[in-house]
Amino acid sequence: MAVVYQCRHCNQFIGKLEETLVDASLLGLNQLTTKEKNEMLKYQSNGDLMIYAICEHCEEALNLHPQYHELDYFIQ
Repeated sequence: MAVVYQCRHCNQFIGKLEETLVDASLLGLNQLTTKEKNEMLKYQSNGDLMIYAICEHCEEALNLHPQYHELDYFIQ
């Protein structure tokens, strides 16, 4: 099982953890609400866990343009 991080805005690959056993509390996943888990975490058919986070470029764009927080998707 791998944990794959991908940007939820631009779909850029952020990183990958190749682990056979992952402690969710070490990744901070236990601090997410049920709604956040449903939005951010997806299990793939091969057993990998896909975590939709935010990349540096999109974070910078949101910091420069705070009104983008109101949008579900700001990259067209």
